Amino acid sequence: MLRRGRDAAPVVSFVIPLFNTGDGLPRLIAAFAALELEDVWELVLVDDGSADGTARLAAQMIRQIKAPVILVELARNFGEHAAVLEGCRHSHGEYVISLDDDLQNPVAEALKLLRHLQQTGAEVVYSCYENKQHHWFRNVGSRFVNSLASWLLGKPQDLYLSSFRALRRSLVDRIISYRGPYPYIDGLILGATNRIERLQVQHVPRALGQSGYTLRKLIRLVMSVLFDFSVMPLRIASVLGLALCGTGMVVLGSVVLEMLLVGQRQAGWGSLMGALAVFSGAQLLMLGIIGEYIGRAFLTVSGKPQALVRTVTIYGGSKP
Repeated sequence: MLRRGRDAAPVVSFVIPLFNTGDGLPRLIAAFAALELEDVWELVLVDDGSADGTARLAAQMIRQIKAPVILVELARNFGEHAAVLEGCRHSHGEYVISLDDDLQNPVAEALKLLRHLQQTGAEVVYSCYENKQHHWFRNVGSRFVNSLASWLLGKPQDLYLSSFRALRRSLVDRIISYRGPYPYIDGLILGATNRIERLQVQHVPRALGQSGYTLRKLIRLVMSVLFDFSVMPLRIASVLGLALCGTGMVVLGSVVLEMLLVGQRQAGWGSLMGALAVFSGAQLLMLGIIGEYIGRAFLTVSGKPQALVRTVTIYGGSKP
């Protein structure tokens, strides 16, 4: 059912995290200023601690958009997933579409996701691409994270986890209740629903600027998948411990057998040091895995914030 009128509640919320968007912001604002959608919609922009004045510039430009705009400024950089979750908490639409600020996913493609979600019984629709126009490093990182999610989180093999997705309000309400300091939206979605669809959309080359995707961010994301949404590393540590224990028993048995059959011999220092290095390294690895879980649990219990909001600016849109 369509909702019309300036005071009607929005049907669709577009949630976009901003991080040092810079010269790309006018292009982003212009795309939504030109958006024609019969459903009532709103735009939620979340500045994730930009250092180039993105929040200030966005506050000046949002009046160009005829629809309601909510500008959320975070106190510092908390990461894309925390920013999108915070944007979802400030959204009001029956459907929420998240997309990046570089417009490699055109706004017209977002409407395709919306219509597909409305016409199916899915709770989330992920985008997929025939030709992905990201840098090769980001493509490799995305494939690695997707493979990891399939192994650890039970993600379907044919599903590509993209930041360009459309969600129903019922699913949004479930995932925004998560307040842990290390959010991973796709992990939350996979744990909250099995009504997942995918839709092929267009992906265009980046027009301005450079991607903020870095090796550090990839490592942080992998750590979240490993330690916040799975206990598989602990199980691997247990298996490794059993394997090393069994290996030690075999070695000890061979030494005893050699003493009984041949007599005591002078042990080689090289083999002894090698064995000690392997066993000691394995012990430190297992302690590190356990310590990572304990550290994250401590930070969660101690109340480390997922995100901190500095200001919220609400613009009601132009009168019809």
